[in-house]
Amino acid sequence: MSAAVTPGDTQRRVFEQWFAIYGRAVFRTCFLYLADRDLAEDAWQDTFLKAWNSMARFEKRSEFSVKAWLMKIAMNTCHDYKRSKWFRYVDLTKAVEDLPQSLQPVTQESRELFIDVLRLPEKFKRPTLLYYYQELTLQETAQILGISRQAVYRRLKKAHELLRYCPEGREQE
Repeated sequence: MSAAVTPGDTQRRVFEQWFAIYGRAVFRTCFLYLADRDLAEDAWQDTFLKAWNSMARFEKRSEFSVKAWLMKIAMNTCHDYKRSKWFRYVDLTKAVEDLPQSLQPVTQESRELFIDVLRLPEKFKRPTLLYYYQELTLQETAQILGISRQAVYRRLKKAHELLRYCPEGREQE
């Protein structure tokens, strides 16, 4: 006699699958956004707790992919965490060293770019993280941020311009 599969078992299996597939990407987003490993772990856990509690509502809507939906939850969770005044004192270079080895930038150049992305104003950092680091489409990025595709494109272009600027006042070749 086999045990019956309940809706709760199905939901748990789907959730475990989401966690296995997207858990690392959500953690990376939380870390990139918060620049603190401990807070990123808290935000990562909160993101999946919120996802678990909202699974039924998500499954009824199809406007987001699972990854985009999880990234939206993660970004909103991290945004809530960032409201603390403590974030004014985060050392971004130390934050990069706190990343797990498998997530750290490989070269000095990529490390510097990584730190520069972390320093972007929120308006430009969020689409950059979603589009380039999480490889979401312009449409998914726009949905998550609640703006048009054209606005995402403009913000990415401006972020690119800001990242090319050297603090010494020279443009990079």
